[in-house]
Amino acid sequence: MTLKYLPGRTFPLGATVSAEGVNFCVYSATCANLELLLFDAPDAKKPAAVLPFDRKQHRSVHYWHMFVPGLKAGQIYGYRAYGPFAPERGLRFDGSKVLLDPYAKAIVGWDTYSREAACYPGDNCDRALKSLVVDPTTYDWEDDIPLQIPYAKTVIYELHVGGFTRHPNSGIAADKRGTYAGLIDKIPYLKDLGVNAVELLPVHQFDEQDARPGLVNYWGYSTLNFFAPHWQYSACRDPLGAVTEFRDMVKALHRAGIEVILDVVFNHTAEGNEDGPTICFKGLDNPTYYILESNPMYYGNYTGCGNTVKANHPIVGRLIIDSLRYWVTEMHVDGFRFDLASIFSRGVSGRPEVRSPILWTIDTDPNLIESKMIAEAWDAAGLYGVGQFISTSDRFAEWNGPFRDDVRSFIKGDEGKLGRFAARLLGSPDIYHHVDGVSERSINFITCHDGFTLNDLVSYSHKHNDSNGEDNRDGANDNCSWNCGSEGITDDPAVEGCDRARSRISG
Repeated sequence: MTLKYLPGRTFPLGATVSAEGVNFCVYSATCANLELLLFDAPDAKKPAAVLPFDRKQHRSVHYWHMFVPGLKAGQIYGYRAYGPFAPERGLRFDGSKVLLDPYAKAIVGWDTYSREAACYPGDNCDRALKSLVVDPTTYDWEDDIPLQIPYAKTVIYELHVGGFTRHPNSGIAADKRGTYAGLIDKIPYLKDLGVNAVELLPVHQFDEQDARPGLVNYWGYSTLNFFAPHWQYSACRDPLGAVTEFRDMVKALHRAGIEVILDVVFNHTAEGNEDGPTICFKGLDNPTYYILESNPMYYGNYTGCGNTVKANHPIVGRLIIDSLRYWVTEMHVDGFRFDLASIFSRGVSGRPEVRSPILWTIDTDPNLIESKMIAEAWDAAGLYGVGQFISTSDRFAEWNGPFRDDVRSFIKGDEGKLGRFAARLLGSPDIYHHVDGVSERSINFITCHDGFTLNDLVSYSHKHNDSNGEDNRDGANDNCSWNCGSEGITDDPAVEGCDRARSRISG
C-alpha cells in the first residue's frame, strides 16, 4: 500500500481523528529513526504500509508527527523505533519490535499476542499487540454529569470487574459474566447494599500474560496502557466495543446515583525489569519513562514489580495528567485511587522529594478539580506517607491504613488497643490533626484487595496463598486476624457463631 502523508502537528499526542484523516504524534528523545506501521488486521503478519518519519519534516525537537489523509477511526497501527541497543547507557531499542502508542485509546491483537515473543530479539509482528485509532467524541452521553458526592457521605464498594459477576451465582447471563455489561445488570444489588461509589480495581488495559506459566494475571496491576479500557472485560468482541461498553456502564451507574472511581497504577508497567518484554515505553524511550539505577542497565524497583515509572519527568508527568483528564472528560469517571502513590514523591533519580511536580500538577489541574483523588500513601520500598498527602494537598484523600490495622486489632482482642481504636473512630486526629476538615478525606476501611477478606479475618490466623506458585511468600504475614478456634472453613456452630459476630462488628 502506498500512501501520501503530510508533516502533521505536534499536538495532541496520540492518534487524533479529523474529517480529513488522522494525525499521529509520539515522543522520543533518544531514538534515531521511527516508522508508523498500518495494519489491515490485528493478527497481520506484516504491515500493510510502513511510513517512515523524516527527521526534517516529521520531527520537532523530540516530537515525531505525521498526518495521513483518509484514515478513520478503527485503523490499526503501531510504531517501530530504531536506535542503539546499549543497556549500559539505558538504551534498549529493537527495530524488529512492534510498539504500542503510549496514548492509544484501544488495543487489539489479543488472540495471537505473545509476551514471550516480546522478551527476545526478533520480529514479533504477527504476535504483537497493536494500537487502534479511536474517535472519543462520537458517544452520546445524554444528560450525564459528575455526581460530586462529598467525601463525608461517600460509601465506597471496591470491586473487580472480571470477578464480580464471573460466577453463575451472580445471576448474570453467561455472555455478560465478568464484563462491564454484567456490572450494569448488578446495579440493583449495589443499591441494596447502600453504596454510592464503586472503586474498580485496574481497568486500564493490562497484560494477563504477566504471570507464572499456566496462570493468568487476575488482579490487573500490570498496566500496558493508561488510556485504553481493558478489552477482556467487554462483552462486545468488536475492537472498539470496550470503549463504548465502559461508557455505558458509567452512565448507568451515574443514573443510579453511584460514582465510579478507578484504581490506577501509574507507578510501574507490565514491561518489567531488564529481562521483561519490549512492548511500548521501553522500546520508544527507556530512560525517559523509567527510573534507572546508577548502572542504567538496571531498573529502580520501588514498586516490587520490576520497574518504576519516572512520574516526575516532564513528559511522563504529562502522560499521567493527560490520562487522568481523558478518563474524566471523555469517560466521565468521578475519581481515582492511586496505587502506591508515594512513588509520586520520588524524583527522577528515585530519591524522595518534599514537593514533587506531578503531585503539584494533579493538585492544581482545573480539569480535575471536581474529581476525587485518593492516595495509597506508601510504596514497596519503605516510603510511608499516611498523613502527608492530606497535610500538603487541597485535593488528595488517603487510604487510612492505621484505621484498618487498629480496628482489626481491637476486634481481635489485642491488648492496649483501646486508645488507638478510639482515635480511629474520632477521625484519626493523631494523624490528620483536624485541620480544615481533612479528617473527612480519610478513607476508612477494614478490608480491601490487599490481604484478607472480611471472611478470612474471622476464619484464618495465618495466610495460605498456596495456589499461585509463590510458596505462600506473597502478601502480608500480619493480617491482625483470628480463626476463632479453627483454622479455615468449619461447620462447628460455636466457631461459626463467633465468626458471624465478629464479622458484624467489623462490617
